[in-house]
Amino acid sequence: MKQFALPIRFGIATSGCLIAYFLILSLFGLHTQVWFSLFNGVITGFGIYEAIKIFRLKQGENYNYGSGFTAGVVTGFVATIIFTIFFAVYSTEINPEFLSELTETWFKSFENFEGIVFFTVAIMGFATALVLTLSFMQLFKSTNNLRS
Repeated sequence: MKQFALPIRFGIATSGCLIAYFLILSLFGLHTQVWFSLFNGVITGFGIYEAIKIFRLKQGENYNYGSGFTAGVVTGFVATIIFTIFFAVYSTEINPEFLSELTETWFKSFENFEGIVFFTVAIMGFATALVLTLSFMQLFKSTNNLRS
């Protein structure tokens, strides 16, 4: 469990940044514009990158591709789970009108719209975490190229 402490901390910090970004958008009334959620990938990517980088420094000689990949995925998944929970609480308890505003802006006739939105937020986060972790691991992996 100790090996997951750093990625979990980075996941919590990343989710905090995602939540802060969402709340800042909501202050300006831009949180219903889903195009702004593209920046969530940048925030998540930065958190994953930093988690892998620091994890690699702390592991030293014990660092390998599998442990770095795990650190990145854990960071991204923890951030996604926390942000999805926040998003569900925000849209059902804090600002119940949010989903109807989002519906008016983007969707017109979906049954069980809440479930679709929460599922989409979670899947987008998990997919982003997986893809970015794979991408960043190309930067941090040890080379097996004998020519270098």
